[in-house]
Amino acid sequence: MKLASMAGWLSLMAFLAVPAGAQETPTAQGTYESLVQRAKSGDTTVDFRQLRLAYVDSDNYRKSADTASAKKEMMAALGSKDFSNAIRNAETVLACNYADMDAHFAEYIAHSELKNADQAELHKFVLKALLKSITDSGDGATPETSFQVIEVHEEYVILQFMGVMGLPESQSFLKKNGHSYDEIRFLDPKSKQPAVIYFNVDIPVKHGL
Repeated sequence: MKLASMAGWLSLMAFLAVPAGAQETPTAQGTYESLVQRAKSGDTTVDFRQLRLAYVDSDNYRKSADTASAKKEMMAALGSKDFSNAIRNAETVLACNYADMDAHFAEYIAHSELKNADQAELHKFVLKALLKSITDSGDGATPETSFQVIEVHEEYVILQFMGVMGLPESQSFLKKNGHSYDEIRFLDPKSKQPAVIYFNVDIPVKHGL
């Protein structure tokens, strides 16, 4: 996933501007399956953080590795502009994990290229809402205000949308006050100065991912 024109936090936050909706409290949310159906309908009141957490509690979370082949084919098809095949494989990924941002990105691009405006807008909306559900969990500046992720791959999605291409300069695993964190050091794409960002990885550590 490369979006060079979106480098830096200002571009990221501009991309994350989502339609206003009456966000419900987590206790008012339903099961993972019901949240997915609401998201597919374009329901702007879905709490996408709750959707991600509900995914963790679902059987699908333990099956996500089964979609690795489809995800690889999805990105290869997107790169070769085989948009129909990219969509087909993205649907396989999303059938297991509707919180997979790579698959929504692939569908957004592919549907846009195929002039399927409604589907393109839906996947763009979901992608933005999923990203925002992570960036709203903290500011990433300290372990205490770290971004909460449900799988390590979400860290790299955030970095890529910040414009941090390739591998970060370093990544360290930290334990503090009973919580687990990834500390990632990188070169800020705008200032060209060293920067650091923290992610709370309690969930992937708990599940051995």
